[in-house]
Amino acid sequence: MYKPRIPLVWQILIGLLLGITLGALLNEYPSMRPWMVDNILQPAGDIFIKLMKMIVVPIVFACMVVGIAGHGDGQALGRIGVRSLLYFFAVTTTAIVVGLVIGNVLQPGAGTDLASLKAGTVNLPGSGSGSHTLGQIIVGIIPDNIVNAMAQGSLLSVLFFAVMFGLGVGHLPETRKAPLLAVMRAISDAMFRVTSMIMAYSPIGVFGMIAVTVANFGFSSLLPLGKLILVSYVAIVLFTLIVLGSIARFAGINLFGLMRHIRDELLLAFSSASSAAVMPQLMKKLESYGAPPSLVSFVVPVGYSFNLDGASLFLGIGTLFVAQLYGIELSLSDQALLVVTMVLTSKGAAGVPGFMFVILSATLASAGLPLEGIAFIAGVYRLMEMPTTALNVLGNALAPLVIAHWENQRSGHMGQSAS
Repeated sequence: MYKPRIPLVWQILIGLLLGITLGALLNEYPSMRPWMVDNILQPAGDIFIKLMKMIVVPIVFACMVVGIAGHGDGQALGRIGVRSLLYFFAVTTTAIVVGLVIGNVLQPGAGTDLASLKAGTVNLPGSGSGSHTLGQIIVGIIPDNIVNAMAQGSLLSVLFFAVMFGLGVGHLPETRKAPLLAVMRAISDAMFRVTSMIMAYSPIGVFGMIAVTVANFGFSSLLPLGKLILVSYVAIVLFTLIVLGSIARFAGINLFGLMRHIRDELLLAFSSASSAAVMPQLMKKLESYGAPPSLVSFVVPVGYSFNLDGASLFLGIGTLFVAQLYGIELSLSDQALLVVTMVLTSKGAAGVPGFMFVILSATLASAGLPLEGIAFIAGVYRLMEMPTTALNVLGNALAPLVIAHWENQRSGHMGQSAS
């Protein structure tokens, strides 16, 4: 297979820097901005996101069916599912608590003048409701029409059907099961080849997306919200080093070696602010790192809905920012109730740009905080969504390796640095 002379990570970085440069020029000289954004830059970014979303469902479905039908042990599969969910809830709850602690200590909203803030436009994707109860989440997972669920990209519903279908295939006689599994493996392999083709376009997509962002808000609008941006980045670095670092050490995994191995995916997630854009390639990288394919095909897709570490971390910070912005005191008991609310509202979120506003609005509404505060975050949220998305991806890369350690399914080279 042809290998580009410039590694993909450098291509993405070049696209990112060129996009920032062009965006800054368009912000400074706005006469050409509308035409450039509408006709070139926005379509370039949208094409990449649509291409990646196009392949997520078939890859996840095929990999999940192969992993489950080829596993042959329903009891072990159930144990892995329970352990995965326990791990996801524990880590995301920790992320929420860490976000609240850092928000209380560093006070990102304290002393900010409301008059100096520039409100942004908040577009809520989908039909996000104000609240998510546990019962609603469970019922919402089960699709009443799997074709519709696939067409809408409802990942949790697709996963549910794939698990059921995989269990059904697993109970077929070997003469009927083997050909169907061979077809599913072929679909999976073909889709990974398609992923490689799409990844070649990723630097152009990154260039377009970051140029639009910088062209629209410029750098002057960052100053009043500089403290919130800084606190968010500090929180993400601390969570990565302390929480994920501790989990990795416990499981005997070299976290920095893992980050080097998936550096292309982390940079792409950072620059595109879309975790869905890197899921197929991430699954392939984790298998090459030594994680069992059956675990990767189950844990990673489920983690994309239940293990959003970066989003959970920002929930705590963003909620306290709005409270401090309006001078509203939240007691410890209020914040303890918020943790429970956030754990529920953060589950089932789509890994696409902008969905964080749905979760944040549900949290603010449950706490009786002004929803108008979201508009002030919206103008610069893209800059915070980039590192939170990268943290989501890193958390979901670590998860199957931890579950593999828990299940004693480690490969011999897992946990070592890979280039």
